[in-house]
Amino acid sequence: MALPFLPGNSFDRNIGKDKFHKSHYFERYNTVPFQYGDDKVGIGGDKLPGQRIEAPTSKYPSGIGKQLPTWLAFEKQCLSFDAYFQETVNERREEQYRIRRCKVYFYPEDDTIQVVEPRLADTGIPQGTIIRRHRIAKPPPEDHLFYTVDDFNVGNEFTAYGKKFRLVSCDPFTANFLRKLGVRLGEPEPIPDDPYMVHRKAYTESMQPLRPYERIDKLRQFLDHDRHVLRFFCFWDDTESLYGDPREMVLHYFLADDTIEIREVIPANSGRDSAPCFLRRQKLPRGVPQIPLPGTITDRTLLNVFGHPQRGGRYILDSLKIGAYKEDIYTDRDLTIGASLNVYGRKFLLCDCDEFTKEYYRVKYGLTDFTPVKPNIPETRIPVVRENPPYNGWGSEEDSLANCKSLIPVAPKADFMKFMTKDKQGLESFILRFYAQLITDIPVDKDRVFVINCFLSDDTFSVYEPPRRNSGFKGGLFLERGRVKKPNAERFGVDPPDYYSPSDLYVGAEVIFNSFKFLVLDADEYAYKYMEEHSAEFPYSNIKKIHDKLRPFVKERCEELNAFGKNQDPDETGTFGFQQLECLIYQLTGPQHALNKQELLTLGRYHADRPLTEIQHGTLLGLVQQALRRHAFEDFGSLLQVCRRADPEKTGEIEREVLRRICKSNRVPVPDDMLDTLMDFSSTQSGTIRYEPFINQLNWRCEHVGAVPTVPCDYTGNLEVDWLPTTKGEPPKSLGPSYIPQSEKIGRVRYQSLFDELCGVDNRCS
Repeated sequence: MALPFLPGNSFDRNIGKDKFHKSHYFERYNTVPFQYGDDKVGIGGDKLPGQRIEAPTSKYPSGIGKQLPTWLAFEKQCLSFDAYFQETVNERREEQYRIRRCKVYFYPEDDTIQVVEPRLADTGIPQGTIIRRHRIAKPPPEDHLFYTVDDFNVGNEFTAYGKKFRLVSCDPFTANFLRKLGVRLGEPEPIPDDPYMVHRKAYTESMQPLRPYERIDKLRQFLDHDRHVLRFFCFWDDTESLYGDPREMVLHYFLADDTIEIREVIPANSGRDSAPCFLRRQKLPRGVPQIPLPGTITDRTLLNVFGHPQRGGRYILDSLKIGAYKEDIYTDRDLTIGASLNVYGRKFLLCDCDEFTKEYYRVKYGLTDFTPVKPNIPETRIPVVRENPPYNGWGSEEDSLANCKSLIPVAPKADFMKFMTKDKQGLESFILRFYAQLITDIPVDKDRVFVINCFLSDDTFSVYEPPRRNSGFKGGLFLERGRVKKPNAERFGVDPPDYYSPSDLYVGAEVIFNSFKFLVLDADEYAYKYMEEHSAEFPYSNIKKIHDKLRPFVKERCEELNAFGKNQDPDETGTFGFQQLECLIYQLTGPQHALNKQELLTLGRYHADRPLTEIQHGTLLGLVQQALRRHAFEDFGSLLQVCRRADPEKTGEIEREVLRRICKSNRVPVPDDMLDTLMDFSSTQSGTIRYEPFINQLNWRCEHVGAVPTVPCDYTGNLEVDWLPTTKGEPPKSLGPSYIPQSEKIGRVRYQSLFDELCGVDNRCS
């Protein structure tokens, strides 16, 4: 009986509800109306009859910190259980059921389950993944629900697709995971024995083979020694056969499978075809084996057969391996230096091996003596003397000779390394310039002067005639750059012709260029310096050889040298002129052993008295400031800042090349020769330059030097007016009054230092 509808007898059924709208059931997609929402709730969230309810998922306790969704919090995590299920076997006498072991994997991120059975050999049933990964529903009457993490524990059972799985154990991660959820783990259980597997194991162990099974493990040897090859250098003497020669071979022993390969070393122009392999890779037998009969090489040797096999016949196998085929092959222990191998009737002598092979035998067998063996090669080979064909007149001699050495015409190869090292590099031009004069009987040609340019990058020469007013000759390029043959060379000879080299040119030499005979009179300063620095290539500029050449003439003549020095130096300055040096050398050596002009100049330059004075430095600095003032260069502050950045240790000094690069990058309008000579004055003993005083002296506003004299500088740097051309077709500046011979540039010679070199410091002339 219901209570009367009076105040105080009614109850509010909407307490706790906040949504009273109707659920949305109708929608339109692409102009097509349809109804959906079989899982929608009623007004206020009440369940409706026939409403589809989603199965509940696993519930996990909330942790500390930011809450993450389940699929992200448990990503790549898996619970692993050891399980088994019992399978009924019908119509078999040996067994009624089987116990099948399996692994059960539960994924907390989406409550999916996977069952995998480990594969066993010769089972005859499908194994592997029994149940693929997906959510599994519980058996009826709870088939509307799915298994969650609460259903899994050691000792529990779950049913999937008619199979009942028993969980017997789990891994440490699963045990820790369930323990954090507050689950008390069950005790691990053993898996019962499978009757069929027990029967099968007993049957297998009871089998007695007719002979023991041989397990030949080749994989281990392959994995340990793959790509490990022993290399021996061997020799085969084939001189006893018709047209036979001593032949060199290389033997490769592959440790991965004990096979041997032999390759022949074929020298060039030996007349033999280059075969890819002398002996293909194989196991090398000792001696020459006979061809085995059919059926000899088998896995098992069959002794006899009784009756037909299909009619209950029997057969007997050779369990003692009496008739087994045994192959005797070479192994690594047979290969040593000095050993002889029989390669199918050919005798090979092992002479040497590589470093890897030596280390292998040193570690494995303890060998230490790896002295190479030299084979006895009879001297029956006649040396072949190559004769070049005569020059045919087409192209150059080198080009024609290169065409004779190969069937395909090949251009002659130039010395690329020489070109890279002796081509122009910065201030180094690698061009030697000599002042020469024609030797002729024609009076008009006797006064003609020439400049011979020697290019060190390819040993080529060019001759230039400076134009002179009212001389009757146009001047200009006299001989184009190229290699110059020496005179009396056979035009169409067999041997290649001889060409002039840079060492053939020196002061006093006579050279013939294309029937024109030149006398070398002088050279520029760069040529003298280069020849003195590379005295091994230019023997007449080797001061050591010159001193050694003069010492035999100075023995027991120290008093004579002292008297000559006093007579030529009455003021006792310690110097005399270059002409007096020539007279002294002529008196010592005589006309037959006199030094040539180049050797005299080298001797005079080495002992010359040319001190650099402050006036010279001031003159040079004035020329530099004049060049800076002419181009209105005043950015000395920026130049100083760049130098300070190049000096991170704040030492106040930088390298010479670094300072030159800074000046060039900041476009300092000073010629290279002036800048290089000014740095010579400012260099320290260690070769560095104090950049702040160097830059301050360039400031023509604050450190003005004054008027620059108009006379040329008398120092031996690159500021002197050079009379030599620099490029093809460029006329020289002058060969008139500005040209100063090298003998006059030397000036005074310090004869005391010369006497000390010839007589020795201990026997100094007093």
